[in-house]
Amino acid sequence: MEPTEPTGPTQRDWTDDHVDRWQPVLPDLDPVVEGAVTRMKKLSVHLRRVREQSLVDFDLERHEFDTLHKLAGRGGSAAPSELAEDLDLAPASVTGRLDALERRGLVRRTQSTTDRRRVVVELTETGHQTWQGAMDVLGHEEYRLLGVLDEGERARLNDMLRRIMLVAEEPGGPKPWHG
Repeated sequence: MEPTEPTGPTQRDWTDDHVDRWQPVLPDLDPVVEGAVTRMKKLSVHLRRVREQSLVDFDLERHEFDTLHKLAGRGGSAAPSELAEDLDLAPASVTGRLDALERRGLVRRTQSTTDRRRVVVELTETGHQTWQGAMDVLGHEEYRLLGVLDEGERARLNDMLRRIMLVAEEPGGPKPWHG
């Protein structure tokens, strides 16, 4: 994707107005930190809305998409117990999901060719196309948004976000703040 013109200090977004409103109320507010965090939150909300709309467009419930997604992530085939583990659900809950997806023709269950006691769940062609279509909508929007950055900027943004996530993922959770 070709990057668009960089934004300058004359271009303002919703977050700039948000920070301006809060600065008089919270004089110690760091506008750069508040701006960055607020923009990350708003981008997350925006992408969640795009994902939700793609699910509507492809007639999927969130839990159905999640199940198809985990199955696709395992190469399109998995045991129900593997899906239960991936989805962090009880096996009975996965059985209910698979029943509904199978009725819709999105997955099929077959007996393993190596162990007749084992059931294998597979994405059908329709299931794969449905999952891929929903993924493509979100992927297109992600590329559209990050397309305003050149390749080096995207790499730097990714590296900076990784550094932030490593702190967020530290054991023990957030530390108490004593301003």
